[in-house]
Amino acid sequence: MTIELLYPEVCNLYGDLMNVEYLARSSGAEVVRTGLRDTPRFTTQDVALVYMGSVTERGQELARDALAPHLEALKKRTDAGGVTLITGNALEIFGEYIEPDGGERLPMLGFLPIHSTRRLLGRYNAMYLGLYGDLKIVGFKSQFGHSWGDVGEGLFTTLRGAGLNPDVKPEGVRVGNFMATYLIGPLTVLNPLFAKELLRLMGVEDPKLLFEEEALDAYRARLEDFSDPKRNFTY
Repeated sequence: MTIELLYPEVCNLYGDLMNVEYLARSSGAEVVRTGLRDTPRFTTQDVALVYMGSVTERGQELARDALAPHLEALKKRTDAGGVTLITGNALEIFGEYIEPDGGERLPMLGFLPIHSTRRLLGRYNAMYLGLYGDLKIVGFKSQFGHSWGDVGEGLFTTLRGAGLNPDVKPEGVRVGNFMATYLIGPLTVLNPLFAKELLRLMGVEDPKLLFEEEALDAYRARLEDFSDPKRNFTY
């Protein structure tokens, strides 16, 4: 089993790479690190999970240019049920364009039916509480922009915090098993039940997580905290 980590030299903010580390150490999967000048492994071989994490604004353009020649392969992989997880502002790379402050639109990959804004003087920092099916999801956001578009139910349904933008409940985007969310950091560590669902999608029949009981205890404590109506969600 192989997990492909795309462009870790630029997509490496907020501890997002621990998502790959946790899933790999919980499943025994090999991690393949694909650089900006490399041909992605998923274009020619079976890969259980493709992952891309948060990135700088300049890095968004570098990652876009590196992935653009392989967009058709990504579409075929998605149509075939391949599992992909995108976190943080890497989500915006897969939309139609980014509209920066006072600048021209930056074309993106057009893989998802969304477009994004970038407001460098208006960073949004907040906690997040939502649903993935019946599972509650906890997480954090730190971003310069939001996205708009018809994404159906999204990846998560927001209970507290902002969705894809502050005006909607759907958070993130899901197309088949292609999943993208603005949530940052070690999402799989914070949400062990979601991590197990990912492992099942990847083909692990009876997933056992590294430090599973400890992760569940921490998740329950955080869930109680995030569910407190007196808890301030923005910071």
